[in-house]
Amino acid sequence: MTKYIFVTGGVLSSVGKGITTASIGLLLKARGYNVTAIKIDPYINVDAGTMNPYMHGEVFVTEDGGETDLDLGHYERFLDTFLSKKNNITTGQIYLSVIERERRGDYLGQTVQVIPHITNEIKDRIRDVARETSADIVLVEIGGTVGDIEGLPFLEAVRQMRMEEGYNNTLFIHVALVPVLSTTGEQKTKPVQHSVQELRRIGIQPDAIIARSTRPLEEEARNKIALYANLPPSAVFSNPDVEVIYEVPLILEEQGLGNFIVERLGLEKRKPDLDAWREFVRRVKEASKPVRIAMVGKYTKLKDSYLSIIEALRHAGAALGVKPVLNWYESTLIERGKLNPRRPVEENDAVIVLPGFGARGAEGKIAVIREVIEAGKPFLGICFGMQLAVIAIARHLAGLEDANSTEIDPATPYPVVDLLESQRYLTKLGGTMRLGSYPIKLIRGTLVYNLYEGKEIVYERHRHRYEVNPKYLDKLVASGMEVSGYSLEGGRVEFIELRSHRFFVGSQPHPEFRSRPMKPAPLFLGLLRAATSQN
Repeated sequence: MTKYIFVTGGVLSSVGKGITTASIGLLLKARGYNVTAIKIDPYINVDAGTMNPYMHGEVFVTEDGGETDLDLGHYERFLDTFLSKKNNITTGQIYLSVIERERRGDYLGQTVQVIPHITNEIKDRIRDVARETSADIVLVEIGGTVGDIEGLPFLEAVRQMRMEEGYNNTLFIHVALVPVLSTTGEQKTKPVQHSVQELRRIGIQPDAIIARSTRPLEEEARNKIALYANLPPSAVFSNPDVEVIYEVPLILEEQGLGNFIVERLGLEKRKPDLDAWREFVRRVKEASKPVRIAMVGKYTKLKDSYLSIIEALRHAGAALGVKPVLNWYESTLIERGKLNPRRPVEENDAVIVLPGFGARGAEGKIAVIREVIEAGKPFLGICFGMQLAVIAIARHLAGLEDANSTEIDPATPYPVVDLLESQRYLTKLGGTMRLGSYPIKLIRGTLVYNLYEGKEIVYERHRHRYEVNPKYLDKLVASGMEVSGYSLEGGRVEFIELRSHRFFVGSQPHPEFRSRPMKPAPLFLGLLRAATSQN
């Protein structure tokens, strides 16, 4: 039978449940088990697609076009797998489905209630993922914290699953914060105690506690948590702050968490193969040669807005033995004249213009790209960053002075970036962009073709409504731009570069979503290699 591991959180959100869940998945996969992971988000949005990054962080896009929580990115990177939009369950999805069924008459004669109808829908979706993936073990992370009113139906659903699937097939792991008082340096366990008490009041007795803290858990604190959680001390694990998140599974394995889970679920004991993972962590930690990267965007106050890009740079850095040093520049400050656009170029070895929709900060990014073109610094523009690169090329190399995107200026005389035809008659915003993985035909002899090691067709994930306007391609190409990749369907521009520039690449897709610790994304590898060679 499929085994289910439910991960709950206490005290505060963003305590590290996602990394912990991904780490547990890695420890089990390293033992040869087929593992998948589900993130439950109790918000009423159907998905993360319409949410501001400051509210939610990065929107992670799956192969099948799901706009999901960023924790799915952690799952994919740690497990080296492709997940589906079904691996992210939200309150909005659950209630929308139940209400649509009620309107169809599926519940005719019944009073539709949270229990059993909402909880049954939750359980069905979890089991559907288990069935479709044929997973030996399904990890289910419940977002938010125990006690949040919106999370109660999900906690009730997994409580019921303990009864239905059986004790030997279900495991509850509770992740909670152990703060350290700055005045005394003491680790305080009371928040964990109250968190576990609330979980037990709901009807869930955790099988293990993972304590998050700034430093390793002290024995006295471990014993106190175990006592109040009604657990042996061997079921309390420490997850301290680390320099590199990829260390977390190794720290948990050293404490015996993998063996604990295997024994508790009655699985066959197997020796984990973590050699490649240890080697990757070693390379990340020992990389000492700094490569300064300018990160130019409009959500720079919350770095999680660009989480997959940060991790993709780390993967590429480990492969090359260099340490990416990320310097952040708020494009709105450049736009308002409070920051010189030359600074990101002069102070760094390479420049990335980050994704981000809308007019705010766009002119600041364009100003930086113009400086990049003149200075010849290695450059990567991602999604909207690529579109702005096309605008910069049109204005400063092709002589189209007022060129723009119709997203920024609908009245521009030179709409070098325009709305996709398929987007013109939409009535809804949620889930309607060009989303997910599409095949791209690369052009022989181009830089991008060489970066992808001579592959004719590559797949990358997309999230956009606008595209390079094909009506202006001839003029743009004549000015020095080269199209290095087209979509197989529709012939859309996917990659661009500058012939006169050593490394100037624009990518309509998001290559960061497919980057893996041991398989870094080619464009990030190329950017760091170009930046390193000029040092």
